[in-house]
Parts: sequence; C-alpha cells; structure tokens
Amino acid sequence: MPDFNSGGVSLFYITAGEPAPDRLPVLLMHGFASNIEMNWISTRWVDDLVAAGYYVIAFDHRGHGKSQKLYRPEDYGSDVMAEDARRLLDHLAIQRAHVIGYSMGARIAVVLAARHPDRVARVVLGGIGANFVHGMRGTEEIANALAASDSEAVTSDVGRSFRAFALQTRSDLKALAACIRPVREPLPVTMFAAIEAPVLVAAGTADDLAGPALGLAALIKGAIAFDIEGREHMKAVGDRTFKTKVLEFLRGG
Repeated sequence: MPDFNSGGVSLFYITAGEPAPDRLPVLLMHGFASNIEMNWISTRWVDDLVAAGYYVIAFDHRGHGKSQKLYRPEDYGSDVMAEDARRLLDHLAIQRAHVIGYSMGARIAVVLAARHPDRVARVVLGGIGANFVHGMRGTEEIANALAASDSEAVTSDVGRSFRAFALQTRSDLKALAACIRPVREPLPVTMFAAIEAPVLVAAGTADDLAGPALGLAALIKGAIAFDIEGREHMKAVGDRTFKTKVLEFLRGG
C-alpha cells in the first residue's frame, strides 16, 4: 500500500475504484483515534461509494493508523492536517474532489474547504454539530486519559471511553495525546462562513459530543442539516440513512 510525503511526514493512503469522466473523486477523512479501516472500510463506505461509481481516496491522518507518529502538539492542528489533505490531492494530480469528513475529519474538511475552495466541490461534515463551534468538552480529560500509564488510572467517563476506543484501534496513545489538544480548539465562525461549496451537515440525534446538526448548518450559507435518527457518535458513521443521504447529496440532490 502507498505512502506519500506531506511536508516531511509519511502518510498512508488507499485508492479504490476507477476515475470516471462524469464524476469527481471522493476524499474521505476519518475521525480522531480512528483510521481508514475502522471509519471507512469496515463500515462499507468505500464499497458503497465505489459501487455508486466514485473513485475513492482515503488516508490515515498523521499520528493515526499506518501514518507516521508525531509527539508534539505543534505537529497537529486542523490547519496542518488540512494541508496534508491538499498535498494528497496534489500527489494524485486531482484538482477537485468531493470531501467527506467524520468528526475530526469533518473539522479538517471545514478548513480545507475554506482555505482551498478551488479544490473542494461538495462537502459532507459528519459527526459534528453546534458543539464544535464552541470547542469540544472534556479535551483535557481525554488527553490525560490517553497519556495515563494504564487504564486503571483513568477516572473520567469520557476519558475512559476515548482510551478504550484508541486501544481498540491499536493506536499510539502518546501520539493521540499530542494530537487532541490542537485539533479540539473551537473553530471560528468566520471559517464556516467562508465555505463556498455546497455542504451537508449530519449528526446523530443521540450524539451529545457533536450537538445538533442544524446548529452548525445555520452558520454555513445554503448548508443542509440531516439528523441521523437515534444514533450516537460512534454508531452514526455507518448508518444506512446517512449513506443514502450522502449519495443523494453528491449527485446534486
């Protein structure tokens, strides 16, 4: 499987399907402590997009999956990681693509779309809502939980949840602890207002982490809000109604 060099950092990526003259490629960006396999392959997103005729690109963010691990907070942040996405498009000679991001990946997609409007056709922001404008609660607890010497030392519920997920994905806990602080800072409202591409915002109705989709969509000109009924943060990503809505949105519906 291929890697590419993004400003001196080695990042792992995959492609699936074949480029089509009548459809733009789709770039997938996963969430915090996840990876390509967990977010996009096991949920059959890659299979479903390819079956719909799309050429699909996905990559493991720095500090995640099979990509290079870094241990300084300054090596992360949505601005830095958005440039990783832009460099991957450059590496593959793709001028323009649809972008689907989930949770942290959606935050990065916001920055990519705002900073490089010529590279982004349509944007799906999954697993984020009104709460992401104000910054995620419990960031310090999560960082401390990831940096803890063992799971028994973690006392907060949110910290235990994220540490358990990171262990499930066989992540480098030290790298994730460095990553979470800068990528969970609140995004300025002006960043959302700067997006020119059509946007779909989707979040589970039981997702207390993201908050309501409508609260975020209201900040983006022309954005569509979609409620993933009954789903919490970890379950919403693979929901069939979410996929159906995304495919409809990518077709211009």
